[in-house]
Amino acid sequence: MRALVLMCVFGIAASLNASAQAAAPSDKPFVIEYYYKARWGYADEFLKLFKKNHYPLLKKEIEMGRMLKVWMDQPRYHTTEDGRWDYRVTIVFKNAAVANEDLDETAIKKQLWPDQETYAREEQRRFTILEAHWDLPVKTVDLDK
Repeated sequence: MRALVLMCVFGIAASLNASAQAAAPSDKPFVIEYYYKARWGYADEFLKLFKKNHYPLLKKEIEMGRMLKVWMDQPRYHTTEDGRWDYRVTIVFKNAAVANEDLDETAIKKQLWPDQETYAREEQRRFTILEAHWDLPVKTVDLDK
């Protein structure tokens, strides 16, 4: 009977350990692409405001270790209107848990932009000139496996 109890205890412990490992966040980098489509004629203004009022925040999060890398791409040529985007910002987060945590950026924003009234007005303008914005988590496919 004692052997049966010990087997049950070890079985439960092994099961809990396996569940904990499966639930543990991966330490692999987690990539999200952010697409921005501006109204015709406003892409340059969007870029100016992005560089002034959002890129410094992203750089600060790299300094904090939340993000590993940030870059922006834009298409070289145009596409059909339904598939058009003006800028794609790719962010490589430390891991998926960090990418999905609810970070309160208020203190960082106040530090970076003491004039919160101007900051809020310019951020509102940046999003007003957008026609569309979407986020796409991506994963790398290992073609050699």
